[in-house]
Amino acid sequence: MTDTTRAAVPTGIALYMAVVQFLFVTTWTIYVIFLPKLLQTAGLPVSYTPVILIIDQLVFMVMDIYVGVAADRAQRTLGKIGPLVIGMTVVSCMAFLLLPFAAQLGTAAPVVALGLMLVWTVTSSALRAPPWVLLSKYAAAPSVPRLNTLLLCGLAAGGAIAPYLGVVLKNTDPRLPFALSSLTLLAATAGIIYVERRLHLSPVAPPSATPQAPELVGRTWPFLVGLLLLAAGFQIHFSINTAGQFLKFAKPGDLEWLMPLFWVGFGVLMMPGSALCKRLGTLQVMVVSAVLGAAGAYLAANAGSLDMLIAAQVVTGGAWGSMLMCGFTAAMAAGRSGREGLALGLLFAALAFATLSRIGAVLAGIPKQSAYAPLLAAAPVACWLAGALVIGLLATRKQATLVA
Repeated sequence: MTDTTRAAVPTGIALYMAVVQFLFVTTWTIYVIFLPKLLQTAGLPVSYTPVILIIDQLVFMVMDIYVGVAADRAQRTLGKIGPLVIGMTVVSCMAFLLLPFAAQLGTAAPVVALGLMLVWTVTSSALRAPPWVLLSKYAAAPSVPRLNTLLLCGLAAGGAIAPYLGVVLKNTDPRLPFALSSLTLLAATAGIIYVERRLHLSPVAPPSATPQAPELVGRTWPFLVGLLLLAAGFQIHFSINTAGQFLKFAKPGDLEWLMPLFWVGFGVLMMPGSALCKRLGTLQVMVVSAVLGAAGAYLAANAGSLDMLIAAQVVTGGAWGSMLMCGFTAAMAAGRSGREGLALGLLFAALAFATLSRIGAVLAGIPKQSAYAPLLAAAPVACWLAGALVIGLLATRKQATLVA
C-alpha cells in the first residue's frame, strides 16, 4: 500500500541530518583516537582501551532500544522528539568536552574520567536512532530509501575521513579537538528543533493509514538475525581484513588514502540501490546487495594487484551501503504504526552487537594468529551469503515485497 498521506521530507532537511550524523561519527572517531592517551593521563592502564570500547557497545545496545522507545513515547505524548534529542545531546557534549580535563583532578581523575565516558556513551545514543525516527514519522514511504541514502552518506563521509584524523591528530593536545567537535556537534544538533517544527507543518498519516510492513510483522527476530550476519560480514571485512589486504601491495603510509575507498563505494553505489527499492522491493535489493558484497569480499581476499583490490573494495563498500540502506528502510516500514523508535533502536542494537563482537575478537588476538587467516578471509563471504539466505527467506514469504 503506497503511503500518500505523508509529505515528502525536503532534501535540505535530510542533508542537514546527514551533517549531524557526520559530526557524530567524527566525534566518535576522535574519542577512539585519544582514548588510550586519556586513560594514561587519568592514571589508568592503556590496556583498558578495548574493554572500555566493549562496554561502550554494550551501553549502546541497551540505550539504542531505550531511547528509540522513548522517542516513540515522546511523539505520542508531546508530539515532539526534538527536546529529547537536544537535552541528551547537551549532556553528551558537555561530558565529551570535559573528558580531557579529567586528568587534572589528581586522585579523583580515574573515577571522573570513567564516569564522563559512561555519561557520554549513554547520552550520545540520542543521535543514533532518533534522527531516523524523526524523518520516518514525517516522510512519505516512496522517499524513505532516498532519505536513508542521504543520511548514510553522512556516516560514509565520517568513516572516510577517519584515517586522516588518525594521522593529523596523532600528536595533538586532545583538549582542542574535543572542544571543537563537541561544540560543533551541539550547534548543529540544536537545529533539530527548527527541523521538527518545519516538518510538523506537513501532513502526517495516522497510524491506521500506514500499516506495518507485512513481511516483518511477527518476524522481527529473523530479520535482526539476518542483519546481524550482514553487519558481522562488514566488521570482519573492513575493520579486520581490509588494511592487511592493502598492505600486500602498498606501504603503511598509503593506508590513509586507500582505506577511504571503501566509503567512496559506500556513498556512490547506495544511490542505484535506493532507486531499485521501488521496483524490486527493499528486501530483494538487500539480498542482491549481500550477494554482491560476498563476491566483492572474495575478490578482495584473492586480488592479484592493487588495482583489482581497489575495484573490489569499492564494490564491497557499495554493497554494504546498499545493505544498510535497505536495513534502515525495512525497519522504518516495520515500525510505521508508531513504533519507528523501537524498530530502529533494535537495528542499531544489532549493529552495536556486531561491533562489540569484532572488538572482542581483536582483544582475544584472533586477527594476529596466522592459523585464523584463512577463516577470516572466508568469514565475510560466509556471513554475507548467510545473511542473504535469511533475508531472502523473508522476502519469499507471501506478501513479502516491501515496496517503498
